[in-house]
Amino acid sequence: MSRTEAAGVRCEKVGAAGEITLDRPERLHVTSDAMRDAMFAAYERWASDPEVYAILIASSGGPAFSAGGDLLELTRDARSDPARARASLAREYSHNWRIDRLPKPHVALIDGLVMGSGVGFTVHGTHRVAGEAYAFAMPEVGVGFFPDVGATHILSHLPGEVGTYLALTGRRVGRADAYHLGLVTHCIDAAHFDTIRRFLERAEPVDAGLDALHRDPGPPPLDAHRESIARAFSADTVEGILARLRAERGRDADWARAVAAEIETKAPVSLKVALRQMREGRHLDLRQALMLEYRLGWRMIIRHDLHEGVRALLIDKDGAPQWDPASLAEVSDGLLDSLFAPLAEGDELALAPFRLPEAPGA
Repeated sequence: MSRTEAAGVRCEKVGAAGEITLDRPERLHVTSDAMRDAMFAAYERWASDPEVYAILIASSGGPAFSAGGDLLELTRDARSDPARARASLAREYSHNWRIDRLPKPHVALIDGLVMGSGVGFTVHGTHRVAGEAYAFAMPEVGVGFFPDVGATHILSHLPGEVGTYLALTGRRVGRADAYHLGLVTHCIDAAHFDTIRRFLERAEPVDAGLDALHRDPGPPPLDAHRESIARAFSADTVEGILARLRAERGRDADWARAVAAEIETKAPVSLKVALRQMREGRHLDLRQALMLEYRLGWRMIIRHDLHEGVRALLIDKDGAPQWDPASLAEVSDGLLDSLFAPLAEGDELALAPFRLPEAPGA
């Protein structure tokens, strides 16, 4: 067994498995730059290691698999050294792409809340296993940012405007919804996670092992609102979505009004960015989506809203962010165009596959 560690994460090669364990339970396994760098280096080694059959990622326990990236660190760096913060985004989005391109099975064992960066470390892999406490969310619009780590591609391709609903509300869904939406591939209780770990360490076939343990999670709760979601969230503007939600009648009327009220608490710029992501993302592959998100991230990390959202939700915890602009009506098309515009030559995100071993005699 070989092992490397950084504060908050363990990277171990055990038998035929490369194993990542997030280990920052006091912060809900929020990932720092140092943690991600250690993970990226391990992935790079294991991708070309002929002794590694599969890569596994899990957390050491608690109510969350990972509550996302360390926003306190990101906003601090964005203030003091924007180039460093942008470099951090570039490394993370490059890692999301490399997980998608990984030429080996990638198994995520997810029990508890998974958000933000935690989604990026799991959703692009080949196998995504949901424990009984699994809960998925992309709540970035509530902190003055936008759904990233590939959400432009992943959410926009979900059926019936569910992705738009998740992007604009930041609401959580459990494993039954996630399974039926394709966000996870298997539903296996956490009591069996050690069994999965052991058969990966022995290089036993991953599909057969996971399929044998999978149990149907039952009907997806979100199906009760699918028609209302499709009707409201197909509008062309955030204002139009809110109007349709308020106009909802029948059994979903109260639910729809609560959704509208929730959306209205989010950052107006972030809401309009997220809706445009969902519309443009339908025509983008993952590589193009990550490049777009890097452009947005480049600009959004230095805007008022992200720093204000972090202040209100994580520092002062008063829950009363003062967004700028304060209303949807004040968010101009010109502002949105400037956020989505290509970066200068040489500044765009460059995405490359893992470096694989050269063929004999090369």
